[in-house]
Amino acid sequence: MKKNRTRGRLPGFRRSLMSRYLLIIAAAVMFLPVIISLNIIFVSLSSNWIELRMDDRTKSELALYSSTSNLENSWHEAARLLAGKSPREIDTRIRELSGSYKYASMFWVDGSGVTRLSLPAQKKARGSASDKETSVPETWTVSSSITFMKESINRDPLTIVAFIGDRSDAGEGFMVMTVPRSVLRRDISSFPTLGYVAVLLVLFIGFAAVSWLFFARIRRRLLRLQTAMTLDGRDGLPAAIPKGKPDEVGLLEEAFNTMVAELKDSRRREWEEEELRKRLIADLSHDLRTPLTVVRSHLFEVGKEPLSLQGRESLNLMDERIADLGVLIDNLLSYNLLASGRVKLSPERKDILRLLRENAAAWYPIWTKEGMEVDIELEDEPLYWEVDEIWFKRVLDNLHQNIMRHAKDGGYVGIAAEDRSGTRTVVIRDRGRGMGEDSPVKGAGLGLAIVDMLLSRMGLAWTADSTPDGTSVFIFPKERNNLNET
Repeated sequence: MKKNRTRGRLPGFRRSLMSRYLLIIAAAVMFLPVIISLNIIFVSLSSNWIELRMDDRTKSELALYSSTSNLENSWHEAARLLAGKSPREIDTRIRELSGSYKYASMFWVDGSGVTRLSLPAQKKARGSASDKETSVPETWTVSSSITFMKESINRDPLTIVAFIGDRSDAGEGFMVMTVPRSVLRRDISSFPTLGYVAVLLVLFIGFAAVSWLFFARIRRRLLRLQTAMTLDGRDGLPAAIPKGKPDEVGLLEEAFNTMVAELKDSRRREWEEEELRKRLIADLSHDLRTPLTVVRSHLFEVGKEPLSLQGRESLNLMDERIADLGVLIDNLLSYNLLASGRVKLSPERKDILRLLRENAAAWYPIWTKEGMEVDIELEDEPLYWEVDEIWFKRVLDNLHQNIMRHAKDGGYVGIAAEDRSGTRTVVIRDRGRGMGEDSPVKGAGLGLAIVDMLLSRMGLAWTADSTPDGTSVFIFPKERNNLNET
C-alpha cells in the first residue's frame, strides 16, 4: 500500500505559522491609529475634567495666559504707559499687575541699573521648572544684562522684557515678567501626559503578551517533539506523538512519526532476519556434526591400514582440517547461543590462578606433543574474581586454540599473572607472527568474538598487544567486578 507522504511540502498560507504572526503584527499596526485617536480623546477629556474641577476664579486667572502674543503685547503696553512716571508710581503699577498675573514673577530696574522692586509669583504651577525663583541681582551692569537676556531665550519660564516707555532710548530702565510654560499650556497637572504614555505602554505590553503566547505554544510543541526524540520506548525506539495542527511544526511532527514507523519496520525486518540466521546456524551446526563424526571415524579406520608416507601425511592433514572444522562449528553454535541470549552465566567467587593451572594441565600434553616451550608463572597466593567457571575455561580454550592455529610455529606458550596499573592481570603470550600477519590457517574470528562476549558478561575486559615477534593477551577486571587477592 502506498503511503501518503507530505514530507518537504510547505503548508498553505492560511495554515502557516508565519502568516499567523504576520496577522498579529498587522493587527497591532492597524490598531495603533485607533489607540492614538482614543488617547487624544482621553487627553482632551482629562483636560476638560481638570478645567471642570477649577473654580471660576482660577479659570479667569489662567485665561490671561491663553495667548503668549497677547501676554507680550499687554506687558509692552503697560510699560509704554509708565513713560515719565515716578518710581513710586511704577512700583504701584507693578504691584497691580502682580495681583492680576498671580502665576508670574515681576521686577523692574531703573535707569541707573538698580533693582527697585522684585515680586515673586503669588501662586505656584505644579510640574514647572520655574518653581525655584530666578535670582535677580540688586545692581545691573551691561555684562549681567546681556547674560540675563541670553539665558532667558527658549527656557522655562517664559521671560518677557519691556523698556519702560517701551523705548530703549528713554533711559528709564526696564521691567521683566517671568511666566511658567506649564501655565501657558494651561496644563497645571501632568496627568494627561502620563495617561498618554500609559496607553502606549499598555499597547506595547499587549502586543508583547500576544507574541509571547504565540511563541510559547510553538515552544511547547517543539519540547514535546524533543522529549519524544530522547525517550525510548520498549523496543528501544522513540514513540510516535499525536498529530498536531497542519502547520510547519505539524509537518515536522508528521515527518517524525513517519521516521519512527520506518525505524520500527526496519527493526522488525532485522529481527526476523536475525532469527532466521540463528535458526539456520543452529540447524547447520547440528546437521554437520553427524557427518563430521562419521568422516573422522572412517579416517581413524583408514589410519589402521598400511599406507605410504605421503598417504599418512594426507590422512593427518585431513584429520586436522576436520578437527578445525569441528572447532569452528562449536564456536559458531556457541556464538549463536550467546548472541541470542539463551546462555545464562552464573558468576561465582573463584580462584582464577587455580582455573589457569587446571586448564594449562589439560592443554599441556598437546603443547608438548607439538614441541612447544611452556612457561607458567603463577604465584601460590590465590586471586579471586567473580566468574562463571565453565565459560571462563571456554575463554581460555579459545585463546589456546588461537595459539595452536595461528602461532604454533613460534613454539612458545606463556601464562602469568602480573601487575598492570595497580591491577592484577592474567597474561597469555605466544611468539607467533602477530595478529596483523598472514596465518597459514584462516579463521572467521568467532573464537575472539566469543572471548569478548563472555568476558564482557562476566565483568572482565581484555586487550591484545600484538607485534611481529608475538602476541600478549591481557585479561583484567572492570571496575564493577568484585575482586580481592586474599
